[in-house]
Amino acid sequence: MSTGLFTPLKMGPLELPNRIVMAPLTRNRAPGCVPNSLMAEYYRQRASVGLIVTEASQVSPQGVGYPATPGIHSPEQTEAWKAVTGAVHEAGGRIFLQLWHVGRISHPSYHDGILTVAPSAIAPKGEAVTYQGMQPFVKPRALEIEEIPGIVEDFRRAAANARAAGFDGVEIHGANGYLIDQFLRDGSNRRSDEYGGSIENRARLLLEVTEAVAGEWIDGCVGVRLSPWQPFNDMADSDPQATFSYAVQALAGYKLAYLHLTEMGRDAPGAAGPDFEPNVLREAWPGVLITNGGYDRARADDAIAEGAADAVAFGQLCLANPDLPQRLRTGAPLNTPDPATFYGGDAHGYTDYPVLATS
Repeated sequence: MSTGLFTPLKMGPLELPNRIVMAPLTRNRAPGCVPNSLMAEYYRQRASVGLIVTEASQVSPQGVGYPATPGIHSPEQTEAWKAVTGAVHEAGGRIFLQLWHVGRISHPSYHDGILTVAPSAIAPKGEAVTYQGMQPFVKPRALEIEEIPGIVEDFRRAAANARAAGFDGVEIHGANGYLIDQFLRDGSNRRSDEYGGSIENRARLLLEVTEAVAGEWIDGCVGVRLSPWQPFNDMADSDPQATFSYAVQALAGYKLAYLHLTEMGRDAPGAAGPDFEPNVLREAWPGVLITNGGYDRARADDAIAEGAADAVAFGQLCLANPDLPQRLRTGAPLNTPDPATFYGGDAHGYTDYPVLATS
């Protein structure tokens, strides 16, 4: 069997001992949007992966869109994250914070009745997750052009806070139908100013955020996550191959740690053109590429051996197996994830998954 997953990887200033990445996973266990000791234990348990990418964390109060998700915009949150990074580092791990603004996927109940914001006033189909239960998405307010520099500044400040909190780097959440993705794809962006219309204009926010965030870190400490095939949150694009090829080529101009592509949605009807395969973006990206989307050990090894990816992010498998690298290396049985405990709750289904005996 190939040892691809267990070959060390140089990523910016970091040396990853393996190519197993913990994918960002929303767990809704941060009451008041502040990280806590339970979260520190959860991430500490998973420190044997090559890199942890945290759950998405909002860059401003405006960016909140789910119950009990952590933020990185206040002094209290920044200080609280230090316990998480300290626990991971003490266990020998490496950890990036994912920076997040949900845009139109939020709900006015999070904002004292104030409308959510988006590139355009287009309500997504579906329902928002609120403290009062599921509620229909509302029609958002289109951001005024003079407000957009403030969004960029929120990401920059959050990146600076993450550095102060002891993270090894940050990942910009440009995927899954949230604000940056909403600007990038023409199904949600109908603007007629410099942030809409052409692909170059629709990618402008992504690139401005990337430049601002990268300015807070040394080279090789910022990653970007994109979801070219993902229809989640009512997302679509008229020419996804052209849109994402441009975005990836433009991102290649920055000295990033990696590009993180989720392949989720590739099988969804009409999600992308039939000839738009991941190798198109692999060829456009000169740096470290992390892929994600239902991989097992064999597929992950093959992807690395073939050069289709440099590392593989695991979501549910990492959630349910704190010692995932050991299990994959030895071929040990894997714990079964418990979907009933994915979102919200306490230690059950969070920090109580069993690990293999060490003796």
